Amino acid sequence: MRFFLSTSIIWLFGLISAFAGSESHDHLPANAEEVLRLGDFVVTNSMVMVWIVAAFIIIVAQLATRKMTSVPSGLQNFVEWLVESLYNFLEGILGKHLVKRTFWFFGTIFILILFTNWFGLIPGVGTFGWQLSGPGVDPHDTFRPFLRGGNADLNMTAAMAFTFALLWFYWAITENGLKGFFSHIFAPKGKFSGIMSLMMLVVFGFVGVLEVISILFRPVALSFRLYGNIFAGENILENMMLMGGKYLAWLPPLPFYFLELLVGLIQALVFMLLTAVFLKLICDHGDHDDESEHSH
Repeated sequence: MRFFLSTSIIWLFGLISAFAGSESHDHLPANAEEVLRLGDFVVTNSMVMVWIVAAFIIIVAQLATRKMTSVPSGLQNFVEWLVESLYNFLEGILGKHLVKRTFWFFGTIFILILFTNWFGLIPGVGTFGWQLSGPGVDPHDTFRPFLRGGNADLNMTAAMAFTFALLWFYWAITENGLKGFFSHIFAPKGKFSGIMSLMMLVVFGFVGVLEVISILFRPVALSFRLYGNIFAGENILENMMLMGGKYLAWLPPLPFYFLELLVGLIQALVFMLLTAVFLKLICDHGDHDDESEHSH
């Protein structure tokens, strides 16, 4: 019953947004668009969307934890299930020690990406806005939407990826020590003697240089992977709307809409998984006894 009610609401909002007057909005620009300027500070429609999502997450967290009870309410039960599931999932990847140190980041980044992706699919996002007019206006770009999917902005995905890169260096160095950090990248793995040790030193030194290049490119790859998937999905939905005309604009993108809900979940999971694995690889000391590693 709730599913059919939700679907009906989606159709209704889609129909309303089709009538909302976005006839000249014939494409989704690659960059976020300015909606407000406060001196030199520019507020874009993707920034507004992220602020809305962040406010929503904070409000839900406050409501769920305001009156904690041993027999949880529906909202408290859902939030506890989500956090506990993420924690157990990450513990299986990172181990007990690392997950205690880093769950605040990985859990937050998953929830933020997930709801930012889903909020970008709310009917009206990208279609409600205002028309531009004047001599300096591009005739092919005369519409400014109030909101835009947060992760359809490369600035947002890059900010998350480079924040992780800085934290990765901090966690890697504090877990391994500075010497252990460089040894993990450049030192030969295994025991060698004689001329073989010299050959392996050269080989692993070259491999270490490649590893450094890979490390430096990780935030770039993370940024474009998330941005590309979300931007492409929203672009497809918008182009599908143009195929339905003014009155049936909501109909062609409907199958893709539900597909994008799944894509939003997968992309949030992929970003969290990749970042967690990158950290585990540098902090992996070659054994599986996580407790004995940090008992000292």
